[in-house]
Amino acid sequence: MRLLATVTAVGLLTAVPAGAVPDRLDWPLRPRPAVVRAFDAPAPNWNRGHRGVDLAAATGQTVYAAASGTVVFAGELAGRPLVSIAHPGGLRTTYEPVDAVVRAGQLVDAGSAVGTVVAGHPGCGAEACLHWGAMWGPASRADYVDPLGLVVTTPVRLKPLGAPGRAPLVGAPP
Repeated sequence: MRLLATVTAVGLLTAVPAGAVPDRLDWPLRPRPAVVRAFDAPAPNWNRGHRGVDLAAATGQTVYAAASGTVVFAGELAGRPLVSIAHPGGLRTTYEPVDAVVRAGQLVDAGSAVGTVVAGHPGCGAEACLHWGAMWGPASRADYVDPLGLVVTTPVRLKPLGAPGRAPLVGAPP
């Protein structure tokens, strides 16, 4: 009994608060952009691939935080300007090429401006592109994921069986 109480107490004290892990991400550009280049996960993880998506943008267009978090990097990396945000629960999102208006250590809310798109993203077939990435875990051994799979979408609404305008079920009795 004492063990159960101890395990329960530890679980309550170390649990991530509800809502701490973002359920869904918001689009980093407004209005919703076209996807110019899709996510292409490398296998194994160290091979070449496209660890994010390229979104059509205009040079100077505002980039928004996809979820609340802490800016962990804002500056140049390998000659490219980028912003990286750590979100509660271990998710990290990256945005490049972006001229940052935030600084490392700064807390941002979902939808806060983090910078503006800079032209010159390699392989972009549009005027400019925002490369948007998402990963779980520390950057040194991250599991890259398709950020589009984490974006808020319209909720599914099912019509009840027999509702007007609903196609009949195949094989269902009349």
